[in-house]
Amino acid sequence: KIVRILWAWSRAAGRARRAALNRRVRLCVAGPCPERAPHLTPWRPGHDGSRSVVIGRGETLRLESSATFHSLRIQDGGALVFADQQQPIVLRARYILIQDGGALHIGSPRCPYHSRATISLYGKATEGPEVENYGKKFLGVDRGGTLEVHGRKPRSWTLLDQTLYAGGLLYGSYQSEKRWSSRGLNIRIIDADTAQVVAAARFDTHLLADESRRLREFLATQAPGKVVAAAVGDSAALSRLWGTGCISVNMIRLFLILLRQPWALVGILGGGQFSTTEDRKQYQGTGTTGIAIAGRDFQTYEGISFRVTAFSGWVKGIPHNGFRVQVSKGIILNLMDEVTSWLPGDRIVIASTDYSMHQAEEFNLLPCPECKSNQVKIDGSPLYLHVGEVVDGIDMRAEVGLLTRNILIQGEMEDSCYGQNQCQFFSYDTFGGQIKIQRNFTSVHMAGVELKNMGQQILGSYPVHFHMTGDVDEKGGYESPTYLDNLAIHHCFSRCVAIHGTHGLLVKDTIGYDTLGHCFFLEDGLEQRNTFYHNLGLLTKPGTILPSDRNEATCLAMRSNVYGNYVPIPSTDCMAVSTFWIANPNNNLIENAAAGSQPFYCVLGCWDMVHLPPVPTGQSEGQYPEAQAEFTPLGIFYNNRVHSNFKAGLFIGKGVKTTKASAENPREYLTVDNARFRPHQDADPVKPRVPALIDGLIAFKNNDHGAWARGGDIIFRNCGFSDNGIGLTLASDGTFPTDEGSSLEVAHSIFVGESNNIGSQGGQNSYWGRGANGEYRTLPRNKTFPIRGFQIYDGPVRLVKCTFRKFTPTVDRYSSAIGFFMKNSWQISPQNNVSQVRMERSVGLKVFFGRSGQWFGDNDNDGDKVSIFHDLDGSVTGYPDTFIGRADNYLLRHPGCLTVPRWNGMICSGKYAQLYIQARRPENLTLSIARATYHSHPLRLQGVNRGVPYQQYQPVVMLEQAYTIHWDGRAPEDVILYPINFNRGDWLHVALCYPKEAVFTIVADIYQRQTGRVHNVKHYLAAPSWPSMLNRTGERLFYFDSALGYLFIVLQAHEARKGHSYCSQRGCERIKIVTHMSSKDSWSCALNPFLENNRRPATQHSMSQRLTVPCSQCGAPQVAITSNPSTKYVRIQIQSVSRADIQNHSKSAFIKQRDGQNVSLICAVSLCHDSKWLFLSPVIQRVTLFVSPFSGSFAMLGYKGQARPSWIKILNQDANQKAAFLQHYVPLMLREYKCSANSAEF
Repeated sequence: KIVRILWAWSRAAGRARRAALNRRVRLCVAGPCPERAPHLTPWRPGHDGSRSVVIGRGETLRLESSATFHSLRIQDGGALVFADQQQPIVLRARYILIQDGGALHIGSPRCPYHSRATISLYGKATEGPEVENYGKKFLGVDRGGTLEVHGRKPRSWTLLDQTLYAGGLLYGSYQSEKRWSSRGLNIRIIDADTAQVVAAARFDTHLLADESRRLREFLATQAPGKVVAAAVGDSAALSRLWGTGCISVNMIRLFLILLRQPWALVGILGGGQFSTTEDRKQYQGTGTTGIAIAGRDFQTYEGISFRVTAFSGWVKGIPHNGFRVQVSKGIILNLMDEVTSWLPGDRIVIASTDYSMHQAEEFNLLPCPECKSNQVKIDGSPLYLHVGEVVDGIDMRAEVGLLTRNILIQGEMEDSCYGQNQCQFFSYDTFGGQIKIQRNFTSVHMAGVELKNMGQQILGSYPVHFHMTGDVDEKGGYESPTYLDNLAIHHCFSRCVAIHGTHGLLVKDTIGYDTLGHCFFLEDGLEQRNTFYHNLGLLTKPGTILPSDRNEATCLAMRSNVYGNYVPIPSTDCMAVSTFWIANPNNNLIENAAAGSQPFYCVLGCWDMVHLPPVPTGQSEGQYPEAQAEFTPLGIFYNNRVHSNFKAGLFIGKGVKTTKASAENPREYLTVDNARFRPHQDADPVKPRVPALIDGLIAFKNNDHGAWARGGDIIFRNCGFSDNGIGLTLASDGTFPTDEGSSLEVAHSIFVGESNNIGSQGGQNSYWGRGANGEYRTLPRNKTFPIRGFQIYDGPVRLVKCTFRKFTPTVDRYSSAIGFFMKNSWQISPQNNVSQVRMERSVGLKVFFGRSGQWFGDNDNDGDKVSIFHDLDGSVTGYPDTFIGRADNYLLRHPGCLTVPRWNGMICSGKYAQLYIQARRPENLTLSIARATYHSHPLRLQGVNRGVPYQQYQPVVMLEQAYTIHWDGRAPEDVILYPINFNRGDWLHVALCYPKEAVFTIVADIYQRQTGRVHNVKHYLAAPSWPSMLNRTGERLFYFDSALGYLFIVLQAHEARKGHSYCSQRGCERIKIVTHMSSKDSWSCALNPFLENNRRPATQHSMSQRLTVPCSQCGAPQVAITSNPSTKYVRIQIQSVSRADIQNHSKSAFIKQRDGQNVSLICAVSLCHDSKWLFLSPVIQRVTLFVSPFSGSFAMLGYKGQARPSWIKILNQDANQKAAFLQHYVPLMLREYKCSANSAEF
C-alpha cells in the first residue's frame, strides 16, 4: 500500500512539474511562431567539431545559420529556436541532449516551419565514449526536455488511381537492338492507340528477290492507321526491291537504298508522305557511319505521349539496328487524393502490387503545369506494373508515399560497413542516428519531418524510440497528447518507430520505407492505448537484434544466446520480421497499409504480428499479470491493407519465448513461439468473451496467407482477399479439452483466386507460369501450390454472406474456393458451417479435400480424414442442411450421400458430432473405429500426443449410430470417452475391443475444466446382456461380452449445451473406463458385434430437395471491398465478339452491370446515382466512336461530361486476337462528376 501511495504521489508530482515546465516553455517562445519571439538572441555559432556547447540558465537563442559542434546540450530552461528564413540551416553534432527544462523548437503546430532545416548526426561507432542511457549519434529528450519539430505537412501518402504499367505504357516499353543476323529490312508495326508492338518481321531484300513481294504482302495486311517503323540491318540494297528505284505501299515511301547504307523510317500506314519521317547515312567503306535515326511522337487513347524510334548504322565494322517505343514527355500519375503539396524535386515511392515487395520503385517529381490537382509527373520509367484500380472487387491500388519533407533529421554514414556493426551480414554502414525520448519529458511533438539513415543494429537505438515513458496523453498529465504526425522514415537501419513501455501515443500519417527489423514496433507486451492511424510501411527487411527480426542466415549464425550446441530452426525460431509488430491487443490500428515485409530467404512476412507474450518481456517484465495480453480485448482494427508479403499478410497468434535458454528449453530468449488470442471482458478468462473484430481488411498478393488468426472469438467482416496462396485460415482458440469452446467467423467478404492483376516478372518474384485463363502471370509459393480461398483448419468457424470468384484448377495446380489445412493431424469440428455464400461462375472448384501427392503427402493424417463442414442453406452444394466430408470417410457416409469426385468429397444429410477419446498405458496405439453399417470400412487414426501423458483421438461421428473401436496393440488400461458437440439426448452405441479376461471399473462424471472440479459422479453397473442394457435406459450400465471381447457402452449427453461450447455450462460429461488385464498380448475381436446381437442397421437420412432458384441474397453485400468504403462502385463488364464468333453466329456480345441482365449494343450508367441504368437510343450525344474498317472487335468504357475520369478505357483488338473484353469497377458520386443536388431522383 505504501508503495502504491508513493507511486501515485510521484505521478502527481511529475504532472505538476511538467505543467510548470510547459508554462516556462510557453513563456520563452510566446506566440504561435517560436522564431518570432522578441526576446530571442540571434545566434551564428559557426563550425567547430571539437566544441561542446551548452545552452542553459535561461538562454533563448535563435539559430540563424548552419553550425557544427561536437555536442549540444540544452538544459536549465535554455531554448534553441531555428530561424525560419530563406536560406537552409544545417545543424551538425555528434549528439544533442535536451533535459531539465531545455527546449528545441523548429516551427510549431500553428506556425509550421517553411524553410529547409537539417539536423545531421555524425560520428562512427568506434569514436569516443557513449553517453549513459543514450549511446552515440543521437538526439535525446530526457526528464524535463521539450522537443517541438513542426515542418510543412504535405499529404503523406495516397493511392494510385490509374494503373501504371511497366515503361509507362499499357503493354510496356519496347526496346530491340540487333547486330549481325538481321540483314535486310527490319519492320515493326505499332498500334498508335496503345503503343503495343503488334507485329515484327525481317525481309532480306539484299539477296532474295522474292522478299520484296513478301514485304508488299506483309504491309498490305496491316490496318491503315498503324505505325510502321523500319530499319536496315547490314544491307537492304533495294535495287532488288521490285526492280524499281522507289515504291509506295499504303503511302509509305521507300527510296533507293544503296549497299550497306544505314536507313530508318517511322510513319503511319495510309497517312500520306507528311506522316513519315526518315533518315539515312552514307556508307563510305570505313566500317563506321553515323547512326540514321527516325522518330515520331504519338499519343495513346489515355493521353500518354510516346515516341517510336528506329535506328540503323555501322560501328567499327559491325552493323547496328533497332527500335524503341517509350514514353516521351514524362509519365503523369493519377492519384486518389489532391497532392498540390507535392513539389518538383520531391521524391516519392510507389509500392509493389505484386508478390514481391522489391517491386517498390522511387521517382523524383518533375514540373507539371498541365497536371490536375491529383496528378504528378515522374522522372524516369517504371520497371514493374503498379495497379491503380479495383480489380475483381478488391482494391489493389498501389500506395504512393512522399519521402521528402522540409525538415530532415539524418545520420551521416560511411561508405561501407566497419568495426563491430554486423559486417558479416551487411556490406553497408548501419550505424545511423537515433532519436530517444525518456520518461518524464515535458513535451514531444514531431510533424512534417523526414528521417533518413537513422537507427543502429543495437538494442534500443532506433529512428524514433519512446523508452519507458509511461502514459504520454492526458492520462499522464500532458495537456497536449504526444504525437508523431506526417513523418517520412526511410532508408533506416533499425525499425521505424519503437514504442516501449509507452501508452497513449498517436502515430499518424507516417511512412516507414526500406528499413531493417520490425518497423512500427510495440516492444514488451505492456504497451496499450496507442493509436496507429493512416500509416504506410513498405520494404521491411530483416535485421539482427531480436530472433524474430532475423532471416535464415542470421538465425543460424547468431547462436551466442542459445543453450549448449542447440541449432536454431529458422522457420519456427526466427523469420517473423513485421511491418507492424503489435505486442498487446489493446491498441488501435486504423487505415494503415503494410506493403511488404520479407527476410531474404523463406520467411514469415507478417503485417500485424499480434505477438502475445505470456508475460511482459524486457524492462517491462513483472509490470503486467501473467497471460493477460492473450485475454485482452482488441482495440479498433479498421480498414487496414496488407499485401506483397512473402508469407502472411496478417498473422494473429504468435508469441515469444519468455524464459532464458536452458537445458530444458535451449532456444534463445524471445525466439518466436506459439500463442493464441482469446479476448475476454477485463482480460479475465472467467468473464464473457469479447469478440475481436477485424473490419475492412484488404489482403492481396501475399505469397502464403492473406491472413491467419488463431484464437476466439474473432470476427472478420467486410474483408477482401485476392491472389494469396491461401486467402484466410481461422484456427480455434485451442482444442478439446483445453478450450471451452469458442468461435471464429468471416462475413460480408470477397475471396478471389487469380485476379486480373497478373503482376510483373522480376523484382525477386519467384514464380511465373500460366494462370487459369492460359495467360502468364506471377504465382504464389510455387507453380504447383494448391490455392485456397477459405481454409478450414479445426474450428468451429462460420462463413456467412461471402462471395468467391476465379478459383479454377489448372494442369499444374488445384485451386478451390474452400479447402482444408494440409497434412492436418488435428481435430476438425462438424460445427464448421457455411451459409449464404455466392460461388460465381468463374469458380471451377468449390470445395477440395486434397489428394495424395505433392503438397498433400499421403493425405492420410487424422485431420485430413475427418475434414467436414455444414452447408446450412445449400448455397455451396444446392442441398440445404447437408454436410460435406471426404469421400472415403465411412463414419459419415450413408446410402443417401452424393459423391462429388472432383472434390474428393461427398454431400450427406444427417446429424454429426465428435467423439473425443483419451487413452493411456500405452499411449502410442493406432485406433480403428468403424460404424456398424460399414464395418468393413474402418477409419484408422494415429492420434495426437502433444506433450501430455495420454494419446487423443477425435473422430467425427454420425449420431444415433453404433460404432466399434479396435486398437493395433494391447488395449489401453485407461480410456476416457467425451461426447463433444452433443446436444442433450444425443447418443451413440459404442463397443470397445478387450481381451476376454478384462475386468472393468467404469465411472461417469462431469468435469469442470476451468476449476478442475469433478462432480455428479456415477458408477456403472454390469448388465447381463446387451438387449437388457438397452431396455433399462434410466440406469448407467455396461455389458461385456467375454466371448466376443466387446465392452458395450451407451454414450449419451444428459446436459444442455449452448452456442459453440464443446460441453455444457456445468462441465464436460465423460465416461472413464479403467481396465485390469492379466494378459500383455494383443487381442482381436469380431468385426461387427452389433449384427451378432441382432441389431438392425441405423435409420438412414434422406437428402433434402435440391435448390432450383439461385439465392438472391447470398454473397457479400458490397460490390467491391475498397480502402474508401464510403464510395460506392458499380461493376461494368463489356464483351465484344471476334470474327470466329460472328462466323458461328454467336450472340455473346453484352454489356453487363454487376451480374444483372445482359444488355446489347450501347448503354450507360448514371454515375450520379447508385447503379441506375440509362439506355441510349439510337444516337449518343457528344460521344463519337472511331471504329477501324477492318475486321476485329471493339469495347469502350467512356464518360459523357466535361471531366476525364482515370477509368476511361478503349480496347481495339485485331481479327486474329481474342474478342475485346473490359471489366471495371467504376466509382459513383465522385466530386469530378459534378452531380446535381437532385441526383438521387435521377
